[in-house]
Amino acid sequence: MSAGRGLYTPDILALAMELTASPWDENLLHKGTARSRSCGSTIDLALNTDAAGAITAIGLRPHACAVGQAAAALFIRSAKGRNLANIEGSRIAISQWLAGEASRPDWPGLESLEAARAYPARHGAILLAWDAALDALAATKAA
Repeated sequence: MSAGRGLYTPDILALAMELTASPWDENLLHKGTARSRSCGSTIDLALNTDAAGAITAIGLRPHACAVGQAAAALFIRSAKGRNLANIEGSRIAISQWLAGEASRPDWPGLESLEAARAYPARHGAILLAWDAALDALAATKAA
């Protein structure tokens, strides 16, 4: 997908709609939040982990643009079973990809966000779910 097709591609809009399947759940134990400095979007994320620290359940409360919501949907699709180290590594790799410093990481579905790479003001929104998950997972480590 080229940047010339615009930011809000059909793929991005369809992904954003997926978040209705992962609503906020007050019963999930670990909560995190993240805010994009560049656009003001926020995401609250709640999750549970197993004894080994792997994510077992996720709920989300997004206050983000469609790009941030689409990225959050991709996060939710593939985050279960991953732990703090996996999420940290993926977040770094995605940030490097967005900055043009590395090829696209192997997180499933990122090709759907290819058009958003041309919009640096949206990069923070793309990373929101990973940042909120890191916030929540840091709480599990401290517990």
